[in-house]
Amino acid sequence: MRVMGIDPGLRRTGWGVIELHGNQLRHVGNGVCKSLSSEDLSVRLFQLYTQLKRVIRLHKPTCAAVENTFVSKDAAGTLKLGQARGIALLAPAEAGLHVFEYAPNTVKKTVVGVGHADKIQVAHMVKMQLPGVVFDGYDATDALGIALCHAYQGNYKERVELALSKVKVQI
Repeated sequence: MRVMGIDPGLRRTGWGVIELHGNQLRHVGNGVCKSLSSEDLSVRLFQLYTQLKRVIRLHKPTCAAVENTFVSKDAAGTLKLGQARGIALLAPAEAGLHVFEYAPNTVKKTVVGVGHADKIQVAHMVKMQLPGVVFDGYDATDALGIALCHAYQGNYKERVELALSKVKVQI
């Protein structure tokens, strides 16, 4: 399984790709898709979209995981983040990937063990799980955390579903 984690943002959308073979994790790549704040919103969204498509073509993930949007007090900012998140969902879906969504607290709890961990704690635990990784900023670090979350959560769900499919339930 090759998982692409995406941390949506209008200025900076982080991405990270990992590979999972059994219980072995391997870092494939990470980076940040950027848009220019001087451009119109439509252009900025298109910039993110084309960059994400390029990353998907280059790294060939088998699925994607995207962080859910949290609602802040700034309604306009939340709306713009939601639009960037729409691009983060669209690009992998267009490539035929199954896209999974995770709440920020779920990602932190899965990767760090604490649902309200800070960025430094997430970065530390991602480094522990992907030795030798060099981050392209906190957005990419968060994206790798999202990919790790799916590797653990998604892989667990698949194992449970496989085990249940082998068991005949008698009522």
